[in-house]
Amino acid sequence: MPKAHLMNWKLIFLLSLFGLAMSVATVYWIPSNIEPVFWCVIFIICAIIIARNVSQKYFLHGFMTSLFNCVWITGSQVILFDAYIAHHGGEQTMMASAQLPVSLRTMMLITGPLVGVVSGLVLGGICWVASKVVKNLYKND
Repeated sequence: MPKAHLMNWKLIFLLSLFGLAMSVATVYWIPSNIEPVFWCVIFIICAIIIARNVSQKYFLHGFMTSLFNCVWITGSQVILFDAYIAHHGGEQTMMASAQLPVSLRTMMLITGPLVGVVSGLVLGGICWVASKVVKNLYKND
């Protein structure tokens, strides 16, 4: 099988390190209300890097990057749960008022992968669009 048809797992892993950085930053420093701004910037950077460094499967590269991100984020928030809750009282209050039959930590384990899939669909779409833009930029050179 030609190399062009393979996934660039090294690139996916390296881009997922944004997720590792964000997982620690969201536990200690970044509040939930501004977290989406950081993710928008990260998604745009990842999309441009993917569009410039792979020749196909742009959507799948973005999707897999988000799944890797989800592992970092969910793992960090569960492992650093006490620190996360100390800095995100709103989430704890919201979950307590919902009166769910599972703990907040369990809820993180359930919702983390779902958020990873949804964000993967978003990042995959952004990567696909970025691939079209990058191809048009290079076509004009």
